[in-house]
This record gives sequence, structure tokens and C-alpha cells, in this order.
Amino acid sequence: MAIGSGLGAQIGIAAESSYGTYVAPTKFIEFTKEGLVLKKTTAQSAGIAAGRLLPLSSRRVLTRKEVSGPLEMEIANKGMGIIFQALMGTSVTPVQQAATTAYLQTHTLASVAGKSLTIQKGVPLTSGTVTDKSMLGCKITSGEFSCDVGGMLTGSFEIDGRDCDETQTLAAASYSNMAPFHFGQMALKTGTFGTETALDGIRKVSCKIERPQDVERFYANQSALKKEPIENDQVKITGSLDSDYVATTLDDLHTSDGATSLVWEFIGPIIASTYAETFRITLPAIKLDEGPPAVDGFGVVKPTFTFTGLYDGTNLPKIEYLSTDVTL
Repeated sequence: MAIGSGLGAQIGIAAESSYGTYVAPTKFIEFTKEGLVLKKTTAQSAGIAAGRLLPLSSRRVLTRKEVSGPLEMEIANKGMGIIFQALMGTSVTPVQQAATTAYLQTHTLASVAGKSLTIQKGVPLTSGTVTDKSMLGCKITSGEFSCDVGGMLTGSFEIDGRDCDETQTLAAASYSNMAPFHFGQMALKTGTFGTETALDGIRKVSCKIERPQDVERFYANQSALKKEPIENDQVKITGSLDSDYVATTLDDLHTSDGATSLVWEFIGPIIASTYAETFRITLPAIKLDEGPPAVDGFGVVKPTFTFTGLYDGTNLPKIEYLSTDVTL
């Protein structure tokens, strides 16, 4: 028996081979909060029947079902690749580094067609019995990463799903010894792509990657369920850089509307040889939208620069993840 509270909850994830078809979870994520729920649309008959004062129960029908909600977590040093793949789109096979136990995943921005997940959540009753709610056909429509002074690197993902299946067997959760990336490991670099240098004064970074999709593909012959969402707009990448005003680098880019490459990375302990645990986002071109410095008191000037990620014509944004994971 589990503990009859959130202490007994679990989240398991698996990549689907076919949209909306259940796959038993293979990865178990240490999450901080989730809001994945089944949403249903019903219609109630308005037919008039002499003397009937209340709508008839048998004349209410279920016309549409779907799943949506957020999934929040700390970004850990292993087990996260399956989520990055669903967000970024590239089919990734971890590449062994030399003859070590370090494996590099490179998640380059690509189409997310065919990238769906089964997300199984275990929700404990107060008795300690954990109920199964398997969310099928889960597509990640956005992912936001953030890290502040003294904090962990966190990720918040918006999910759109096809259905909730409560008939599956709850998988037995197992967790490897994971550690979160954190502010003490954080570096931010800007400059020419491939030769970016460290930028001083950065206190907080956030980056959001949005994958717009048509999630309203409800058709006849689908038993009230949607077909796989299709991308229907360009990718949107935005973020912010909270800083102390120690240099004019960002200020000058804001003024000129110039582009710079941005590398945001976390370097953890050595896995083997020269290969360290790594989480890295590379945006080959960003432009600053807002944030010119303003003095609002006696303290240090602290501008927050917002940015938009764009295509430099050659290099695509990517997430690199170096861990001991042999597979996603």
C-alpha cells in the first residue's frame, strides 16, 4: 500500500508507436506538480415532454473527450530525454562518448509529427490504493525552462491528449539515483554562433518553446476522440534574462536590434573522462524585445531583457543532454 496522499503519487512515461495507443511506462519522472485531466463535452436534450420539470438523465450524451493540463518538474541528470524528444521533434539515439558511460542526446528542432506519449499517473486514495489514469496520445504543445538565483532548473510542459484510460495496470515505479541541475551549475553565453563567451551579471533565465498545433481535429467515425494534432503555425521561442547592469552588451543589442547566439547550459559532475552531466539549450539567433535599463531607486539597476528566438538561416535551435542514459 502507498501513502494515501500526494506522497504516494507517480508519473510514468513511454513513447507511443501509434497515436493514442497505450504503451506501458518505461520512465518514471520525479515531478513537482501535475494537472493532467480528462475533459468531456456533453449535450443535454431540450426536448419538451408534458409535465416533465427536470431534464432526463438518459437524454444526456457524451459527445467529445480529450486530455489537457500541465506537468511540472525539476530537470534531472537522467531520464529526461523522452520529454525533450516529444518537445523538439527529432528522433534521437544517445551517442556514446568515446568508450565511456557518457551518452549524448542532441534534440534539434524538427516536426513533432508522430511524437506522442502515454503518460500514466497514479493518484492515491486516502486508503493508500493508487488509482491508474493513463493519458493517451499526449502531445507537448509547449515547454518552459527556468532557473533563478539559488534555485533548481525547472521545466513546465503543457500537454494535449486524446483520451484517459483507467483500465490499465498501474506500472510499478522505479527510480534511478537522479540529481537536479541547479543555479550553481548555470552558465549563459552570447556572441557569434560557435564561439559564444560568458555573459556577466545574469541572475535568472527562462526560455519557452511553443509548438502550435491544431488540437481540434474532432471528426465523425472517431468515437468522440480527436485525431493526432497537426502543426499549424511556426515554432515560437521566447524568454527573459534577469540581470544586474554590469555591462552594456545586452543593452547595445536591444538598441541596435542586433542578433546574437545564446547558449544556456548547466554542467554537472564528471561522468567519465572529460564528459560531464550536461543540459544545454542553444539558440543560434535571438533578438531582444524589451528591457532597456531604468533607474527606479538607490539600488543596483536590474534590467530584465526579453528575447525572441529566430532562425539564423543555417543552424537550428537544439537541446543537448549528456547523461548515462543508454536509451531514451
